Amino acid sequence: MPNILVTGSSRGIGAEILAQLRARGANVVGQATTAANPDTIPADFTEPAAPQMLWQEAQARLGGRIDVLVNNAGLFQPNPVNSSDIEWLDGWEDTLRINLTAAAQLSRFALRYWRASGRGGRMVHIASRAGHRGDSPDHWHYAAAKGGMLALHKTIARGYAKEGILSFAIAPGFTDTSMADDYLASRGGEGILADIPLGRVATPDEIARIAVFCALDAPESMTGAVIDANGASHVR
Repeated sequence: MPNILVTGSSRGIGAEILAQLRARGANVVGQATTAANPDTIPADFTEPAAPQMLWQEAQARLGGRIDVLVNNAGLFQPNPVNSSDIEWLDGWEDTLRINLTAAAQLSRFALRYWRASGRGGRMVHIASRAGHRGDSPDHWHYAAAKGGMLALHKTIARGYAKEGILSFAIAPGFTDTSMADDYLASRGGEGILADIPLGRVATPDEIARIAVFCALDAPESMTGAVIDANGASHVR
């Protein structure tokens, strides 16, 4: 069975991914800012050294081998343009570090490990619809981070497929998680639903099912794909 590291696994989509992977028999280690249980490694991604510490600890717990990396950890908080300069910059940098830089660091560690071992591996990146079409005026930073994640994913897929290193990305729209609740309420939930032809937001279970497919079952020829899951609110 594959050994898998899932970031942001304490709640929402990440918790569902972890549970579904374990149900398939995978050996999974999770990450959260603070550890909720013995199977979760605490790592605060606002700290530059945290991704390296996480990678090393996950390798140790998984017997030295990691086959799949799931970059799911994310921060979604408003960052109004009329806040103070330092508040706006702090909000920007925290979101970019958690949503993009930490994922890039972990992807680099995975890539170097898989190239050295010669066995290949898989990455699954949980991006966002915002990476395609942008987000609200208070969420420039979130959209920029997710757009960067999509570019990172595509570059990895194109650069390393011949070495058996595969990359998949998922771009959900609104998903029924605690991270999105306040935003949905502030923007008028019914108005947002009116923009989704399906008539509802996605569930964490749905996004997790796609992630598990990418981690375990997706054919190699799908590397580089971005799978949209937004109820047809943004089609390409």
